[in-house]
Amino acid sequence: MSAADPSLTAPPGFAARPPAPAGAARAAGPAAPVAPAVARLQRRLLWLVGFSGGFVMIEPAPYELVVLLAMVTFGLTGLTLRPAHLPLVALMVLFNIGIAIGATQVIGEPGIAVWTFVSYFLGLTTLFVAAALADDPLRRFDALMSGWVLCAVVVSLIGILAYFGKMPSADSFLLYGRAKATFKDPNVFGPFLVLPALVALGRLTFGRLRSQIVAAAVLLILAGGFLLSFSRGAWGHFAFSAVLFLGLCYVTRPALGDRVRILVFAGLGVAAVALLVVALLSIPQVADLFAQRAALVQDYDAGHTGRFGRHVLGAMLMLENPFGIGPLQFAKYFPEDPHNSFLAAFASGGWLGGVTFVGLVLTTLAVGLRGVFIPSPVQGRLIAVYATFVGVVGESYIIDVLHWRHYFLLMGLVWGLTIAARSFAPGPAPAGAAGA
Repeated sequence: MSAADPSLTAPPGFAARPPAPAGAARAAGPAAPVAPAVARLQRRLLWLVGFSGGFVMIEPAPYELVVLLAMVTFGLTGLTLRPAHLPLVALMVLFNIGIAIGATQVIGEPGIAVWTFVSYFLGLTTLFVAAALADDPLRRFDALMSGWVLCAVVVSLIGILAYFGKMPSADSFLLYGRAKATFKDPNVFGPFLVLPALVALGRLTFGRLRSQIVAAAVLLILAGGFLLSFSRGAWGHFAFSAVLFLGLCYVTRPALGDRVRILVFAGLGVAAVALLVVALLSIPQVADLFAQRAALVQDYDAGHTGRFGRHVLGAMLMLENPFGIGPLQFAKYFPEDPHNSFLAAFASGGWLGGVTFVGLVLTTLAVGLRGVFIPSPVQGRLIAVYATFVGVVGESYIIDVLHWRHYFLLMGLVWGLTIAARSFAPGPAPAGAAGA
């Protein structure tokens, strides 16, 4: 059975265009034969990677241990880097060399060694996911996303219950009166939910009735998590990514019926979220904090040393320090951290780290944009991932994402799925394909 077989296409909501007839595309299975038991083990580890990504209250987090186990297992059972991975490898290596140079200036300070190690490790997770998803992308992506969606539901429920004081030690899952669930910060908790929400949105739009019911329930739970995180960045991130996701689906689906479904369910989705927001705002404690957080500019954003003022002052400081000032040092020069990932990359890794980080982001955006327009069985999945990544790149201008696990996971998914999409390009029919 080839990887383009309809039985291996995405769950409802992810099938892009119908797979090409047998023999019209090359299979995108593993580069080398893998025993069924080994393949199942690999997918179960990817499920754990997706599920563990939401439990990051400590550093290193359990996620690091799970990813390390997955890396070792895949390395022993089959993991291939292709020529298409080389730009990603080169940029990630250069970025981390910059981080190493910056860290040597302050390596003796508490926490610097751990921060630097985590940075290296997150870079490796991008390369690992990009390599793993380039082979057998359909089943591996679905395994990883199954864990991620379940995790998003669990942590959203934790955040919701904690916010209303309906669970033990509720304060441990709140910060400044906002739900943070099992994250350190509400501003990380909210964005973590975006890709699972787009997955549910896709299934709600294109799935069958049973799948739509489950997807609607998932979306309502995640919407509660979004709102109670009171993260303006997460609200804007989800809104932008959802519009981009549906827009790309609309453009890449030529069937009139699919386009009508997109328009109908987009309208229904907006109405449902609006009703949920109205219901939550009827609770005084929610309404008061919402009114405060909904302001476009907060007190800490404005002023000479406010968020945006620090961007300008920090950029001037970076021009004077080609090797950077080192990780975790920005707040020693200014009242707070930079709240800008690009500025943080220059501060932590100097000109080398900053320039290569910008190059890494722009290259990933360009690679993914090309990939979403390649007709293949992974197209729908890639659209959801790419829309999420574009949104988080925009959000990274106002917050530091250099240690967001799911940011580097998303980057790896964009590369892996794009490389997989190219492997479905028209080519000679494999022997026996006609009977697959």
